[in-house]
Amino acid sequence: MINFRLIARAFSLVLIVEGLFMLVSAGVSLLYHEHAASSFFYSALISIVTGVLVFTPLRNEERIFGNREGYIIVTGIWLIFSIFGTLPFLISGSIKSFGDAFFESMSGFTTTGATILRDIESMPHGILFWRSLTQWLGGIGIIFISLSVFPAFKSFNIQISASEFSGQPADKIHPRIKDAAKRLVLIYFFITVIEIVLLSLGGMPIFDAVCHSFSTLSTGGFSTRNNGIAAFHSPYIMIVITVFMFIAGTNMTLIYFGLKGNFKKLIGNNEFVFYLLICFVFIVLVSLILYLKAGFTFGKALLDGTFHVISIVTTTGFYTQDHNLWGNTILIIFFILMFTGGTSGSSSGGIKIVRLLLVTKNSRQEMKRLIHPNAFIPVHLGERIIPQSTIYNLLVFITLYFFVMCFGTFIISFMGYDLITSFSTSASMLGNIGPGLGTFGPFTNYSALPMAGKWFLSVMMLLGRLELLTVMIFFSRSFYRN
Repeated sequence: MINFRLIARAFSLVLIVEGLFMLVSAGVSLLYHEHAASSFFYSALISIVTGVLVFTPLRNEERIFGNREGYIIVTGIWLIFSIFGTLPFLISGSIKSFGDAFFESMSGFTTTGATILRDIESMPHGILFWRSLTQWLGGIGIIFISLSVFPAFKSFNIQISASEFSGQPADKIHPRIKDAAKRLVLIYFFITVIEIVLLSLGGMPIFDAVCHSFSTLSTGGFSTRNNGIAAFHSPYIMIVITVFMFIAGTNMTLIYFGLKGNFKKLIGNNEFVFYLLICFVFIVLVSLILYLKAGFTFGKALLDGTFHVISIVTTTGFYTQDHNLWGNTILIIFFILMFTGGTSGSSSGGIKIVRLLLVTKNSRQEMKRLIHPNAFIPVHLGERIIPQSTIYNLLVFITLYFFVMCFGTFIISFMGYDLITSFSTSASMLGNIGPGLGTFGPFTNYSALPMAGKWFLSVMMLLGRLELLTVMIFFSRSFYRN
């Protein structure tokens, strides 16, 4: 029997938390003397009152839950945040239809960064702040924020990437999940403040610095300008954002140990080293192509190459150039990078570096097994032996990932788009990247999509953010059996 009282309590607290953050956005609107402030107050009122109405007191015997409650809560939190996140857009009139508002809200909370807005700079400051704030909240993980205020879930052992396999034993920051959540939130907030200061020192207006820092640390990609980062014409700003995109693509616990000066944790982490290697190799490759074939100066080739490679690897989706004009070779490279993602335990989407690392190691070991079929040849990650069952689950996930991506490609192409646009858009939505290649590349938006297409891409974003199985399990009959 599913414990619906426990689920209702979780959802009620989620709504109250979202309402409080809407009040923060209302404060920003008031600061700029905008009429949109009232829309945030109404939105906050609706969210908080709804949360209070569904709040369910629990007796001790009702605080029992299992995997099914966990899956419902995990998926439900993203859906509830996204649905109620449409209220400021709709009440303020910034977005007219619920479908468009839901697409924008889901894109924010899943840190995808795809937008249907045609003229971003015409939006009120409060709305632009809310867009970036949704990404910042999605980046830290709505579940983790919820865990810090859920007394019923003290033992609900969900890590920052709850629905994924990291492939390594977690380095516990603190034995209690609630305290660990608070520490990671503080680190996330601290790094955000540092980026805000550095961007402000580079001449970026404070409002833009705050919004872009929110989007960077969440690997989201929403911007306050129509031309994104290109609007600032500053190599310094590009360098700062590149550094923080790389940090955002790194495991949060590794960042914690790095801040404490324990660099052995970084150097000794196989996934982080592989992450470094992938970034370095493709930065060199793309920079050389831009320098030798596209006529860029060496400095510009290195700067633009580094910025865009890190942006795609970490699934942030920022841009300064239209890379559709850089030639087919770079487009192929960027399409490959769409499947990487950052490290496990980061705010980035994609397949994740650790999965690619384990698949690479298993492929090498499989060749040895073909030669020595009776030998026990395990896959190692550091000093740890990875169970074969884990490798099997990993391969199932990757197979399912590409199956869903191909299905998405078919649906998008059915809407009349070319193969490059369909493939890259499907990969972009599933990887939570935002811009794709072809029609929906940089400097474009998704407003031209038919409404059915926007709903479909919203589902793709959710599937990618919750790593497929967390959502797809609801379509399994065994989920509903006792």
